Amino acid sequence: MIRNLRTQRDDQQWMLDLALNMRGRVQNFEGDATELPPGKRARNYRMIPKLWRQAAEQHEALAKRAHARGAKATATAHYDHAIEAYRCAQHPIFYDNHPVKKYLFRKLAEMVDRRAEVAHYPIERVEVPFDDGKTISCLFHMLPDRRRAPVVIYVPGMDQTKEAFPLATHNAGLARGFHIMTMDGPGQGNSNLQKIRAVKDNYERAGAAVISYLRRRKEVDPQRIAAYGSSMGSYWSLRLASYDRRIAAVASATACFNPNNTIFTQCSPRFKQMFMYMAGYEDEEKFDREVAREMTVRGHLGKIKCPTLLSTGEFDPLCPLEDAIEAYGQLKAPRELWIFENQYHQQRRLSNLGGLDNYEYIFDWLHAALTGKGWSKRHNRIAYIRENGDGPWGNCEWTPTAKPGQAYY
Repeated sequence: MIRNLRTQRDDQQWMLDLALNMRGRVQNFEGDATELPPGKRARNYRMIPKLWRQAAEQHEALAKRAHARGAKATATAHYDHAIEAYRCAQHPIFYDNHPVKKYLFRKLAEMVDRRAEVAHYPIERVEVPFDDGKTISCLFHMLPDRRRAPVVIYVPGMDQTKEAFPLATHNAGLARGFHIMTMDGPGQGNSNLQKIRAVKDNYERAGAAVISYLRRRKEVDPQRIAAYGSSMGSYWSLRLASYDRRIAAVASATACFNPNNTIFTQCSPRFKQMFMYMAGYEDEEKFDREVAREMTVRGHLGKIKCPTLLSTGEFDPLCPLEDAIEAYGQLKAPRELWIFENQYHQQRRLSNLGGLDNYEYIFDWLHAALTGKGWSKRHNRIAYIRENGDGPWGNCEWTPTAKPGQAYY
């Protein structure tokens, strides 16, 4: 019996396996760094969960030994690695009720709880009530003294969960006076296990529920709640800011502003395979008609009232630069667009930022936006951030060379 394929492009799996084998990358093939555990090589996609599970188990063992000796800093570092490895191990299994996925997710949760015992600041599990008795699972990374302060809601990408950011050993919010709340939105992490699907306005409603919860916390300044979205989270964070005016600032980075434009058609078939699972669909035509068609920020950006940052790579295949220019043009709020010269989708260890990740600068931008320093209601700036240059605060103002809708190159 010939196997039925879920999507028309599933017959390209051999090409994905070849790319993984040759490049060590799961998707976003433009990058150079491997997306596998150090020193490991996968010949096909089915190997990925096993390799990451083995890496997770080693870090788990090392973390527990350090934990038992009272070496909290070392234990925290190993738990960070174990969390990331278990997260990466469970993610590629995109089938409901899969026993291996459920086991790996339990191990992920265990590592999160063990890390909370040794981390140098409080990390609290939060379950925000959602539809029909379900919950949106969150992690609340608080400043050590739990003081009343701004909070940044991290909106993860398609291939992430709430555990992906921040690392307890490197929390960008602490030095800038922010709490960070990370969420498993519809289609992500624990929401998948509860069958909370990434469809219609579910993500916006889930984000609004998280905002309502945070406004009741004594540690949170309710007037300074920001959102930071990465990759597919760049799309969801903008939709959330257009839906809920309680967002005081939004940073939308590693751009995927209009997923229905490229990610499900021109880019790796893996994206559509994964998102159909997140949306709970088996029928591709029905998914295209009922879900993908509506996945755009067009018609929503003009509703955003808070300071907004868009950040993208010059040649990001998930967001052609003309899409970013068009999105910027539709904003009516104070706005800024960062374009990283010669960069692609992932914005880590950027030569444009002296080797730093983009979120370091994004959290500085959020700090400025929430404090009002250097901002006005007419703020309007596009920065073309050159390789080996002086970053987004240098002399890098830029006028687009293509009109909205025109191909950049």
